[in-house]
Amino acid sequence: MNKTWTIVISVIATILVLAFVFFTFVPAGREMWNNYTHSLNKADEVDYETKKHVEDTARAMIANYNADVATYNAFKDSEVESEREYATQAKLRAIRTATSYNDYILKNSYVWEDNVPNDIAYSLEVNIGD
Repeated sequence: MNKTWTIVISVIATILVLAFVFFTFVPAGREMWNNYTHSLNKADEVDYETKKHVEDTARAMIANYNADVATYNAFKDSEVESEREYATQAKLRAIRTATSYNDYILKNSYVWEDNVPNDIAYSLEVNIGD
């Protein structure tokens, strides 16, 4: 009986040592381990609060963008110089918001896993009025 347990313990110890070496020093093992830990981190990061925060931020950016585009369209052809200047400032804000939004959506696309809500655009148009 003692010899059997010694063999079992030796086999288990050998397997553990080989697994340690494989996952620590072999590139294929490191890749497998990194993919596994990445999957765990991704699952932890995409909780309800994260998803809600990203969606709320995206919706707020869309609202700001739409307001600035509407302001630009309303005043771009005005006879009054100050209104045209106001339109230009709104256009610049809209472009800046679109650029930030597009970057934000790209960085947070993992939240939806290619299932973006209908009211959130994949990107906003940067070339306004051109």
